[in-house]
Amino acid sequence: MEYKQIQELIKTINKSSISELSIEDGDFKITIKQEFSSGQVTYAAAPMMQQAMPMQQMQMAPQQQAAPAPSAAPAEKPAAAEAASNGVTVKSPMIGTFYRSPSPDKPVFVNVGDEVKAGQVLCIIEAMKLFNEIESEVSGRIVKVLADDSSPVEYDQPLFIVEPM
Repeated sequence: MEYKQIQELIKTINKSSISELSIEDGDFKITIKQEFSSGQVTYAAAPMMQQAMPMQQMQMAPQQQAAPAPSAAPAEKPAAAEAASNGVTVKSPMIGTFYRSPSPDKPVFVNVGDEVKAGQVLCIIEAMKLFNEIESEVSGRIVKVLADDSSPVEYDQPLFIVEPM
């Protein structure tokens, strides 16, 4: 099973009332558990005996139970829509934690007003202890940063507005 398929599966489970799902595909096995009473969802990929991969776990709050997000989102949407009409929106390709710099003691990758080139790293998203560099799709200038450093982000969530040059 590929990483993107696992991401889509997790996203679908988060939106449903399913409490547990197990899938076996050849020598690969994954179990996704969603605990509604504690407010947390636990994801565990458990390899079969033939594989030498370590077991990985990820815990995050389900979308429908995140209290601060619904109240903050409506206030930001008009500003994001206004900025998006002038530029290209760079969106998160995955669920994870958004970081503006490569490490806490390093400077941020980009600031508002910085000129960027296509392929330049804008941020990092950590998903399942993997750090994924997110690159600009266009050359231009950063108009707005839409996500807070060290905050959780959803799949397809707007991260930056880039004004093409």
